[in-house]
Amino acid sequence: MRHNDASLMPLDDTDRLIINRLQDGFPLVSRPYAAAAAALGLDEDTLLARLDALLARGVLTRFGPLFQIERAGGRFVLCACHAPAERFDAIVDAINAFPEVAHNYAREHHLNLWFVVAIEFAGTLDDTLVRIAAAAGVPVLPFPKQREFIVHLRLEA
Repeated sequence: MRHNDASLMPLDDTDRLIINRLQDGFPLVSRPYAAAAAALGLDEDTLLARLDALLARGVLTRFGPLFQIERAGGRFVLCACHAPAERFDAIVDAINAFPEVAHNYAREHHLNLWFVVAIEFAGTLDDTLVRIAAAAGVPVLPFPKQREFIVHLRLEA
């Protein structure tokens, strides 16, 4: 993870409130940001601006829902490959060029590049993995989920 000077600036009380409260859920209504803002004692524009600023500073790396994509007919699959050091950046760029790739991270292991593939239709998984491997020029190993664990991780700001 990369940090910039802005991400190391202390959070104010409002940012802490936003981070701490929004980890507990988000309203499922026609104007969710307005409802969330009201519950925080803010207006919608302020909440949106604060979230944008937290994302821009790198305090938050992502803000959005987590889906159980299998219920909608899709799949998430953890994948790994060996990316030789001299080609590492090119392989990352090739993999990241696919909209199905949610994120990736380096590891200190022979399988040194791991990434998550999110597929809208489960039947397209094999074809997508073949295309990713061809573009990256390395074999891609899928590690499909065998069992789901729900971890309710909550980090206090």
